[in-house]
Amino acid sequence: MGDLDHLAAAIRARPVSCGPVRLIAVDGHAGSGKSTFSATLAEALGGVPVLHLDDLATHQELFDWTGRLDAQVIGPFTRGEAARYAPYDWTLRRFGPERTIDATDVVIVEGVGAGRRALRPYLAQLLWMDRGAAASWARGRHRDGPALTDFWDGWTAAEARHFAGDPSRPFADLLVRECYKGYEWFRAPSVTA
Repeated sequence: MGDLDHLAAAIRARPVSCGPVRLIAVDGHAGSGKSTFSATLAEALGGVPVLHLDDLATHQELFDWTGRLDAQVIGPFTRGEAARYAPYDWTLRRFGPERTIDATDVVIVEGVGAGRRALRPYLAQLLWMDRGAAASWARGRHRDGPALTDFWDGWTAAEARHFAGDPSRPFADLLVRECYKGYEWFRAPSVTA
């Protein structure tokens, strides 16, 4: 079992990667436990902010949010400024009131595609939730219930296409596995770009 305090200390020891920020990505398949792990890691890091990529995606742009992320988050962070973005409301199908994330020493960005090619140059570390696609998707479908079956059918196809063209896992620094009590992590095999 891993000690999150040790992981937090190792993250804080990494060099800044996006202006004054150590941007930590938590990627993995939908339903793999990214949000829960990110919240736990953020607490171990003293309550650092977590940006959920579900806030930048939309029904029409499940994975085409890179421009929004760059303009509203990455650009400001590289200048040492706060990120300002309007989170998408998945029920009302529109963007809501603006939120701010200060350019603190560590910010976690979590969501499917957090380790994408366009974002990797700004990351201090990429963590991949080590749960397979089928198991993750089954977990997500169970969580969301039968009312979202059609959404999940479209999502899984879109996610498979995304990772086929822009995989994150081969570039992960650490693989994170959810255990009965807590998490364990281990170094991912090295990949040459």
